[in-house]
Amino acid sequence: MSATAEPARSRSRRITLNLLKNLTLREVRSEYKRTALGRAWSLINPLAQITIYGIVFGLLFRAQPDPGINSGINIFALWLGIGIVTWGFINIGIREAMQSFLGYQGLLKKVSLPRWTLPASKVLARAITYLTEIAVVAVICGIIGGWEIILRIWMLVPLIALTTVFVYGIGLVLAIGIVYFRDIEHFWGILTQVFFYASGIMIPRSTIETVQVETLNAGGYTFLGGPVPLLQLFEANPVYQFLTAYRRVLYDFAFPEWQLLLSLTLWSAGTLIVGLFVYTRYQARIVEEL
Repeated sequence: MSATAEPARSRSRRITLNLLKNLTLREVRSEYKRTALGRAWSLINPLAQITIYGIVFGLLFRAQPDPGINSGINIFALWLGIGIVTWGFINIGIREAMQSFLGYQGLLKKVSLPRWTLPASKVLARAITYLTEIAVVAVICGIIGGWEIILRIWMLVPLIALTTVFVYGIGLVLAIGIVYFRDIEHFWGILTQVFFYASGIMIPRSTIETVQVETLNAGGYTFLGGPVPLLQLFEANPVYQFLTAYRRVLYDFAFPEWQLLLSLTLWSAGTLIVGLFVYTRYQARIVEEL
């Protein structure tokens, strides 16, 4: 390696990081630009969803999660709130990352830049918004459940890091895919609806377990010669696993099980590896396809 190669590489790395920082700040500042309430909308929107779904599923369908393990909290709206704001981060982060190359196509056609920074800035901006939302939820949980939340609150840092990597990995794959196949956006819209109801955002695990035992098993329903694996599929869903980990910390005041953390790490690493592979393989022709 020549003596001038390393400084040049270091300078290029600094320029890329500055670009990523500026793109992220631009996304954050433009999110609620020209609105009267500004960033207050980042709290109003999830609060409105929590109220609506809380009334529908909590009062009408009587969905009721187990009380918090250490906190003793037994408030469906709070349990739901953790799911709603976390789902918002995952769902909107992936969607905005997916549309990033299309949204910046004018810039991509004029300027040469590290293209991975575009979906990354979308995900990081969404992560910053999520930090605000989950912090508010954590404060409410602390007020209701007690000061013991402080002993576990630091666990949110690795969880948010894993979630961000997970969202970026999927978003990167879809951002490349949508450039070549625009139909992906519509397919993803359908899949999102399925995941919304299959990730335990509003429906506790105990409800799925009841359906598994009292309806599927008792009714003799089979799939490929065995019992229908509804509960196993529900628990294998990575979005459900992320929601469970956040609820362990904020609702139960407990640490997520190590098996759960290992699974989330594998999901995040796996989606990132696949995303980088797809990006490396197909990013060269992005401008031609746009």
